[in-house]
Amino acid sequence: MVEIADDNASRARGLMYRPPLADDRGMLFQFPQASEQSFWMRNTPSSLDIIYIAPDGKIISIARHTTPYSEAPVPSYGAANGVLELRAGRADEIGAKPGDQIKHNFFKK
Repeated sequence: MVEIADDNASRARGLMYRPPLADDRGMLFQFPQASEQSFWMRNTPSSLDIIYIAPDGKIISIARHTTPYSEAPVPSYGAANGVLELRAGRADEIGAKPGDQIKHNFFKK
């Protein structure tokens, strides 16, 4: 199950102050327009994989095993309107890599 963060309040809160994610959990941040995105791990107690996704659903980049509580920017390196956060290591477990297609009704092919 993936939670959807599609408004300013839910995107700002994200997964801060939350326990580690289970294998079948995540959060999909939806932005109205694609642009260079940058996330941080402020107040996030567990490491995450952050997957940046283009409007067509293709993975742009993946930041693996981000550092808990870090305020260092984690950039997308390209225009993204979707950002999927998963438990650290999960992207490798499922074989996700840049160029792969994410299927969700938010993304238009």
